[in-house]
Order: sequence, then C-alpha cells, then structure tokens
Amino acid sequence: MKFFFTLSILLAAAGLSFAQSVATEIIISVPDQQLAVVDRGKLISKYPISTSKFGLGDSNGSYRTPLGVLFVSAKFGDRLPSGSVIKNRVATGEIVNPNAPGRDAIVSRVIWLRGLEQQNRAARDRCIYIHGTAEERSIGRPSSFGCIRMKSRDVVALYDFAHIGMHVTITQGKIDNFIQQHNDEEPSLWARSD
Repeated sequence: MKFFFTLSILLAAAGLSFAQSVATEIIISVPDQQLAVVDRGKLISKYPISTSKFGLGDSNGSYRTPLGVLFVSAKFGDRLPSGSVIKNRVATGEIVNPNAPGRDAIVSRVIWLRGLEQQNRAARDRCIYIHGTAEERSIGRPSSFGCIRMKSRDVVALYDFAHIGMHVTITQGKIDNFIQQHNDEEPSLWARSD
C-alpha cells in the first residue's frame, strides 16, 4: 500500500496519473489536420487542429510548422476561463468569444514546444505553441502562423492531460499510422487448445 501511495505522489509531482503513462505522446498529423493523444499505440483522444498556412519548416521568420519530434517544455494558462486572451504567455484579463469578428488572439491555454531534432531546433525560440484560437471556424485546415491551433474546449482538455517532457510528433503521416489496430479475436491463454 505504501508503494502505491509513494508512486502516486511521484506521478502527481511529474504531472502524471495512473491512467497516463510516460509512453503517452501527442501525434499531430498535417494531412489529417488532427491531433491525437496516443499511449503505446492506443488512441486516447483526437481533436481537429490547424497547422501553418505557410507550410512546413523551421527557419526563423518563416511562420511554418516544424516537423519531427518535439516535447512540451512549458505550459501557461492554469485555470483561466475559456477564451482568455494570452499575450507573451501572460493572461491579459480579456476574454474573447469564439469567432469574434476581427480577432485572431491566442486564447485559453498555451503549450510551448521545444524541438529534439536538427530539423526543429528553432521551435522554442520561434515560440511554437499548441494553443487555443479565437478563430475556431478555421480549425480543420492550415491557417496558423506556425503554431498548432485548437478550439478552446479542446486545448483545455489537452492541457490538463499534457505534462512537461511529453513527446509531440508533428508528421506528414496519417494519425491511423500511429494507432495499433486491435484484433478482438486474438486468442487468450484461456482459449488455447494446446
């Protein structure tokens, strides 16, 4: 009993729970315009997103979405109301409704990414985030300036699940390529005839 209590304290300190393992990762599919939370090939959740309208890449000033393996390096927006405007990773106090005319603010939550590969090494300096957007009508097609945009309710759910150090893969592959297809007819030890 003491072991499980100690383990839960360690997991909580790391931002994890028993339902979430260190193998849990975020997959972002550029062609699908979707983000999936996957644990050892099992789909946990999936959300529509928007990547850059300027294409893919990581050069400074390009406004492109970087590819490859990154990780969550910081999070901002704990307990902010949905639609809260965040500027320079600080809440301004303003709340914007989804699709408010003339507003393209970062809202609700910010998950800051850092690259792990040569092809995405500038991501943190470029302030590549997963964040909420006031322009929810653009979700599902490339429309950002390099970041990964999400609907407010979706980024709030992801934020509560994501932890510092969690791997994020941005890929030109399909989400289905990262999900293991489970065969319900696999034999169990009880069903074996040998």
